[in-house]
Amino acid sequence: MNVQLIGVEGLPEVVPGDDIARLIAGAAAGESAIEAGDVVVVTQKIVSKAEGRLVRLADVAPSAFAQQWATRYRSDPRLVELVLRESRRIVRMDRGVLIVETHHGFVCANAGVDLSNVDGGATATLLPKDPDASAHQIRDGLLARARCTVAVVISDTFGRPWREGLVNVAIGTAGIAPLRSHVGARDPVGFPLQASIAGLADEVAAATGLVAGKLDRIPVVIARGLAYEAGGSGRDLLRKPEGDLFR
Repeated sequence: MNVQLIGVEGLPEVVPGDDIARLIAGAAAGESAIEAGDVVVVTQKIVSKAEGRLVRLADVAPSAFAQQWATRYRSDPRLVELVLRESRRIVRMDRGVLIVETHHGFVCANAGVDLSNVDGGATATLLPKDPDASAHQIRDGLLARARCTVAVVISDTFGRPWREGLVNVAIGTAGIAPLRSHVGARDPVGFPLQASIAGLADEVAAATGLVAGKLDRIPVVIARGLAYEAGGSGRDLLRKPEGDLFR
């Protein structure tokens, strides 16, 4: 398999109400023109902007709990309040770090609330309310414009337990099965595989970080040449409570 990663450059600054599929189709030209079978990976930030998932910190009234935590660790109580609002439960609070489970079921730092790449710190972006629905909407728009079948992955940057460094992961998918199971197959020496399930959508999202870093202003990357199956949703990547040893 020979997989290409193609950054789509030239997208304008995204504002609430923008049609992401239209912007991608307009910017994708030449080598980056969309082809059948492509996986179009879109960063969460532009999806959140287009969907109006923006909150001005000046409009946030922090609770007493948020005030107390922020004072202790010299952070912004308004940002802490937004994190709490976007969380269904707190997993860990320690040393100024909030690890939470979002209403979607993602376990991550600060519930995905982010101040970067907006307006210099006055406005925060929140995760899309339904990343899978966002992915399907973009995919439908691309199908109508490119007139070929593609898949879409919505990506965000997460930290990882036990390892340093941030990587992109898939938080929403459309047209691609996010998991690839090798259970029951045999390795090259004949050993039967029992627990080999690859997080394909996460692997694709992580790979796009090689050509679309946080400072590169390339919010869309096309992964071309990837073998995948359709079906499933980004929710398939969430580990169920009964299989989670850390819950």
